[in-house]
Amino acid sequence: MAQLPLSTNSRWIVDESGQRVKLACLNWVSHLEAVVAEGLSKQPIDAIAGRISSLGFNCVRLTWPLYLATNDSLASLTVRQSFQSLGLTQAIAGIQSNNPSIIDLPLIQAFQAVVSGLGNKNLMVILDNHMTQTTWCCSNFDGNGFFGDKYFDPDLWFKGLTRMATLFEGVRNVVGMSLRNELRGPKQNVDDWYKYMQRGAEAVHSANPDVLVILSGLSYDKDLSFVRNRPVSLTFSGKLVFEVHWYAFTDGSAWESGNPNQVCGTVVNNMMRTSGFLLEKGFPLFVSEFGVDQRGTNVNDNRYLNCFLALAAELDLDWALWTLVGSYYYRQGVIGMSENYGVLNWDWDATRNSSLLQKISALQYPFQGLCVLRKSMFDPLTLGPCSSSDGWYYSPQKKLTIKGTYFCLQAVAVGKAARLSIKCTESDSNWETISDSKLQLSAKVSNGDSVCLDIDSANNVITNICKCVSRDNSCDPASQWFKLVDSTRCPRLESFTKVNPIMELPVEDSRWESLAVA
Repeated sequence: MAQLPLSTNSRWIVDESGQRVKLACLNWVSHLEAVVAEGLSKQPIDAIAGRISSLGFNCVRLTWPLYLATNDSLASLTVRQSFQSLGLTQAIAGIQSNNPSIIDLPLIQAFQAVVSGLGNKNLMVILDNHMTQTTWCCSNFDGNGFFGDKYFDPDLWFKGLTRMATLFEGVRNVVGMSLRNELRGPKQNVDDWYKYMQRGAEAVHSANPDVLVILSGLSYDKDLSFVRNRPVSLTFSGKLVFEVHWYAFTDGSAWESGNPNQVCGTVVNNMMRTSGFLLEKGFPLFVSEFGVDQRGTNVNDNRYLNCFLALAAELDLDWALWTLVGSYYYRQGVIGMSENYGVLNWDWDATRNSSLLQKISALQYPFQGLCVLRKSMFDPLTLGPCSSSDGWYYSPQKKLTIKGTYFCLQAVAVGKAARLSIKCTESDSNWETISDSKLQLSAKVSNGDSVCLDIDSANNVITNICKCVSRDNSCDPASQWFKLVDSTRCPRLESFTKVNPIMELPVEDSRWESLAVA
């Protein structure tokens, strides 16, 4: 685990020694009707925490309802009593078997036990006030959306934040508090956002000055654009982080019905306008929720994920995947509901989609990803870990050359391997970024064909006819999505480091980049 507590230095989250700490988190739901972290009827806390760690995640965004901290009658209910009230007899038996030490603990102590179990596996925890009530989130009219709503009394909220911050003061693995999930609804407005979010931040910091204070935006945590010209005013520094949510369904069915290059370009531009600009202003931006249907059959989700991974790698974002949960005790009136966005299966004893997790794992550490590697001048270029890649230089003449050599990247023909060459003056070694996504690299070969970098089934770098550059909405250009990513082998705060499953270039001099695959 990092040297805790954490703080901020410009756009980076750092530990006590000043080293970058990248948050690669899983969301674990603990705010629903039972008010117990999901899955404890299926597996021991220690086993779940161990699996999270073994999958490469370093933290958990643990959700909690405001009433857990403000309603003493609720907080003092035992786990057994809470489940009995919902008629969850099978879940009671499961907890008795897998986690007998918590079955007769008050709910608030069971919550503490989960945090402790995560700490035992060196997992950091971000406490997320998800809702006021113990219910699924969200709608515009659920009474939990914005200050002044039926179930969202600001004074009660301050009280709950203070209690939770105080409860976990000195608990080293609790590194941050997300003040409120997905502000929304007809009452939302910028003036009240500043009025109450600033007071909430001060309340948390006063009670527990060690934790990061994480602020969400408006419109289901999609919009922080108002912060561009009106800074947040706080009495403390070095602890403020902003959070944003981004799913495929944020943009309806655009990913499935539209041209992926165009949709990716439009959505990324919008994200940078509404939240990504905060990085340039010197604030960390935490994508505290993103996720996809883990069954792998949702075209909308699949196309979105490729675009998300490219941007998350390029910007080296901190993030939390939705969700760990394989199944719920009780959700929206259904006992044992399966969660298709869940990393774990219904029984919580295996992952749902290991190949998808492998794809996401490229973002778990700084300076990682899948990058273009060379064994020799004569072997085909392949994909591999960025830690083993060469540095590349992208010149003003649009040549891609390997640092310290005369070798440039050259296209040969459609379907043929891209190769290294010392003849770098022709159009076949001029690489331009094309399409609205800016994720395709194109050159013109000797017969006049324009080709794009691509990946074949053996992970070799080849060139093919460029995909989806017309208005075709049925195509999928994902195998041709590459990104030139500035990076550094040493995590220095002043350097602009990025990660991407595209191509990586190490950057002591900002001209050197990595060629990573999106």
